[in-house]
Amino acid sequence: MDKVRTVSDSKRDFYTRHTRPINSVYRRVVEELLVEMHLLSVNVDFRYDPIYALGVVTSFEKFMEGYRPESDKPNVFDALCRAVGGDPETYRRDAESVLSPAKENSIDSLLEQLQNPPADRNALVNTLLTVANEPKFKYSRLFAIGLYTILAEAQPEIIKEKEKREQVFTRFSEVLHLPAEKLQKDLDVYRGNLDKMDQLLKVIEDALEAERKKRQQKEQEKQAI
Repeated sequence: MDKVRTVSDSKRDFYTRHTRPINSVYRRVVEELLVEMHLLSVNVDFRYDPIYALGVVTSFEKFMEGYRPESDKPNVFDALCRAVGGDPETYRRDAESVLSPAKENSIDSLLEQLQNPPADRNALVNTLLTVANEPKFKYSRLFAIGLYTILAEAQPEIIKEKEKREQVFTRFSEVLHLPAEKLQKDLDVYRGNLDKMDQLLKVIEDALEAERKKRQQKEQEKQAI
């Protein structure tokens, strides 16, 4: 029997692949995402799918906004995926395969296709149908984020309104047999964390701008002497 990898194994693998220091503001984001992906990867009921991949890609991109140096981000994502036995290109390709069709569908259209599947189904509808028909589907927060991203792409104006958003996710929870209450809670936390990250980035940006102005003023004072 193969030994089950531990969180420590995945962390060690990650830091072997990405050897540059990670900015302290983002280190917790990266490690929490790594632990979450690891725990799913060793869960016997978990099955990788493109919507989960979109959740991973979206989480990474959203919470790593403003990371410096920007050139380090691809390597961080690469190390993150490979540390849990995944391939970064597969994650990005599969994520795009379900996000692209969302741009051409409304939420009602997606629900209609799930209830009356067309013969020429795209990757998004195929994935959703697979989830709906899987009796042991392993729900995860990252899957919820992927689903949220798809629906926000399809009809962003609906997702912005709390009441309509909750109605939409209740409908999808019923069709896909997902835990509705947990889904809503996970997405509320996700949206809240995005707001906190936006506020943090604004504080960092203001601090950098203040420092830049201070240096500029000192330089002007030197030249005036």
